[in-house]
Amino acid sequence: FRRVSKQIDSGMKSVGEIMAIGRSFEEALQKGIRMLENGACGLVGNKHLSFDDLESELHQPTEERIFAVAEAIKRGFSVTKIHELTHIDRWFIYKVKNIVDVELELQKSSKRIPEVLLKTAKQSGFSDEQIGNISGQTATDIRKLREEINLFPKIRQIDTLAAEYPAKTNYLYLSYHADKHDLDSFDPNTVIILGSGAYRIGSSVEFDWSCVNAGKTLRKLGYSTILVNYNPETVSTDYDEVDYLIFDEISQESVMEIYRMFKPIGVIVSVGGQIPNNLALKLHRAGIRILGTTPENIDRAENRRHFSDLLDQMGIDQPTWKELTSVEEAKQFANDYHYPVLIRPSYVLSGAAMAVASNDIELEEYLKKAVTLSPDHPTVISKFLENAKEIEFDAVAQNGDIIAYAISEHVENAGVHSGDATLVFPPQRTYLETIRQVRSISNKIAHALHINGPFNIQFIAKNNQVKVIECNLRASRSFPFISKVLKKNFIDMATRVIMRVPVQKWSSSSFELDYVGVKAPQFSFTRLQGADPTLGVEMASTGEVACLGENFEEAFLKALLSVGYKLSFMSVLLSTGPISSKAELLDGIRYLSRSGTRLYATGGTASFLKVNQIPVQAVYWPLDDKSPNAVDMIKEGKIDLVINIPKNYQNEELTNGYLIRRAAVDYNVMLITNRQIAMRFIESISRGAQDRLDIRSWQEYS
Repeated sequence: FRRVSKQIDSGMKSVGEIMAIGRSFEEALQKGIRMLENGACGLVGNKHLSFDDLESELHQPTEERIFAVAEAIKRGFSVTKIHELTHIDRWFIYKVKNIVDVELELQKSSKRIPEVLLKTAKQSGFSDEQIGNISGQTATDIRKLREEINLFPKIRQIDTLAAEYPAKTNYLYLSYHADKHDLDSFDPNTVIILGSGAYRIGSSVEFDWSCVNAGKTLRKLGYSTILVNYNPETVSTDYDEVDYLIFDEISQESVMEIYRMFKPIGVIVSVGGQIPNNLALKLHRAGIRILGTTPENIDRAENRRHFSDLLDQMGIDQPTWKELTSVEEAKQFANDYHYPVLIRPSYVLSGAAMAVASNDIELEEYLKKAVTLSPDHPTVISKFLENAKEIEFDAVAQNGDIIAYAISEHVENAGVHSGDATLVFPPQRTYLETIRQVRSISNKIAHALHINGPFNIQFIAKNNQVKVIECNLRASRSFPFISKVLKKNFIDMATRVIMRVPVQKWSSSSFELDYVGVKAPQFSFTRLQGADPTLGVEMASTGEVACLGENFEEAFLKALLSVGYKLSFMSVLLSTGPISSKAELLDGIRYLSRSGTRLYATGGTASFLKVNQIPVQAVYWPLDDKSPNAVDMIKEGKIDLVINIPKNYQNEELTNGYLIRRAAVDYNVMLITNRQIAMRFIESISRGAQDRLDIRSWQEYS
């Protein structure tokens, strides 16, 4: 989040959590740190972490303070001094010191790590990769050394009955503090499902839903199920959902150990989101059987260069792109094809590290901050299409043939991440020719990648010209939504396909639906002090709702009500961005004026409305320091709704627009920052949809 405070205090900021289990605090702590998926290989052995002011980091906590504690120990801070700065109990600081002491011993063992030290390191939660980083070796070297000395983790069972009776529940985890397994036997007729890890922006209940439904279908088909996940909040980590619940890391090392113990039929990576997907090729190369679409084809879709090459070979249109190797090359591309441009790294979750640049300065600043140019995970720069529509294609394919699909559209124009977009199904404003092209292109891609299982393709369309943005060979965040609207479980179908059970093609059409579904995002900007509450190509929402209605307006207003909008407002503050945006909003603003809403507007918008004979009171920008001031009016409760359309895609500077948007969030005033949402909101109200919000159960929609 731009401009956000990273301080951790009494106001909650997290959107998820992990649960790490070990036989020692050190073992559990290091597992837990890796589970956060923030790039750290554990508490120590990280090359990317550094602190300019260590004492300040200890005293003023951020999410990185635990690493600062370890660094302070390395720099010679006493346990007492760290305790005084952090108020962390000395017991925990001594435990951190134990981990640092093991790291120092490993640094001395660059050739062959002694057997006793390696066992101590594994019992202290060090991963193979982490030990390799510290000792100058690779994870493979460390694994081979473990195999030589027969050092493997054992399956442990959480005692849910306090040792009074033998525990039956399958709460399991891996630990090096054991001589034997707690399980008597391992069922080979099992399938491993890799879960989604912690809830976070971009990976939440939708993948938990997919994992649970995959597990239920596998049981119906006669298989035992193993789920690897570490999120205590999810349904998938309820002990009775699967036969073996393993609370442990979703990493190559952990999955290989579980695979070695159980010798299962294979591993499903396509229902748990991006973390399992990223492991597909690594696990395959390590000799693990991946079920469903082949890992090679998963890589062809995930790797931006490989996927773009595939589209070129098939003659499928895509936004003009180029692989990035230097800042100068990026500038040349942007100037040749004209700004704005989109920067997109490979193998990322929810648009992380993506950005739109409007000029050379923004491009250079972004590349300096966010992207490491790497041949392993290439970064692609592409032409960003303005005023285009984004379309989602969710489907299940069997041997490359699509057997079920759903096409939905974003209310917002392209430029808003799909996880933040308001999604409509069936599509309302998409040309039939565009839909025909989307189906045709999707069929070609499914055949080319020989897809077996779930997948999602994102398209961008303008004037019936359809281009492919990306393809994910896994369940997407919209799978539960389209499954519930269509009343057809796409994950059940996908799981049967993955297990090579013939599935009949489902021919039902969305045109036959007598109702409309709308999915709207829920944001947490009130919790994120200082963050700019705007939408962009990086995902920002922390949840979502979905509502059904007889038509778009009904479903849309229900969804907005569900995320906190109010349908009655007496005053609106308008700051409507560039002239094209002002013109498009004109009819809606005219309706507001006729219906008796008091209109306030900042300079340019006020002048535009006055020219068009719409009564409006002009207010000053916050930085003008004059009265009446836009922010002061929000603080004084004189504004019920703020419509503020940013002019820039991404701006790090302190601007008038930012101050207005932030004030709206801080003072709990409704805020709309997207032109299409503002237009559809006013249109829906103008058509009286708020007076016809019918309350019906899901079963009543047929």
